[in-house]
Amino acid sequence: MQSEKEPVNARNAIVIVREFDAPRDLVWQAWTEKEHIEKWFGPKGFDTRVDHLELKTGGEIHHTMIGPDGTEYPSKGTFLEIDAPRKLVSTDEFGEGSEEIPAFKDVKLPEAMVTTVEFEDLGERCRITATISHATEEDRKRHEEMGVLEGWNSTFDCLVDYLATVAKGDKR
Repeated sequence: MQSEKEPVNARNAIVIVREFDAPRDLVWQAWTEKEHIEKWFGPKGFDTRVDHLELKTGGEIHHTMIGPDGTEYPSKGTFLEIDAPRKLVSTDEFGEGSEEIPAFKDVKLPEAMVTTVEFEDLGERCRITATISHATEEDRKRHEEMGVLEGWNSTFDCLVDYLATVAKGDKR
C-alpha cells in the first residue's frame, strides 16, 4: 500500500555520475538501441540479450544479463519519460523467476525501483547521472548490499570500453 511506504526521496536513492569520452548523441544511442545495448550492458564478464525493446513512453524493455557461469538474470522496465537525447526514466524490476536464482534465494529483492538517466552534453564528452530511486530506504540498503554500486560501476566501465571501440569504427 503506497501510504505505508516512504515517498521516493534522496534518502531512498542511489546516484552514480560518470563521464564518457564520446558525444552525447552516441552515448544516447549506445544506451537506447538494442544492437548497442547487447554489446556493453552489464558488469564485466556478463553478456546481455535484449528480448524486447519498445523505446516510447509506456513502452517496455525486457533484457537478460547472462553471468560468466551461464546464470540468467532477467530484468524488465517500462519507459515513463523519454526526452531524447537528454533524459530517460523507467521502472526497473527484477524479471520473472529472479527469486529462483541461487544468488537471490535468501534475499528479499528490492521492488518498485525507478531509474532516471540524464545525459549532459559536454561537447565531445558526455556526463551521465544515473539515479536509482527506491520505494523505501530499506529497499535502497538491500540493493546496496546486493552490490548495485559495484555492478553499475562495472557496467559503466564496459560502456567506456565499448564507446572507445565505436569511436575507432570497430562495431565488434
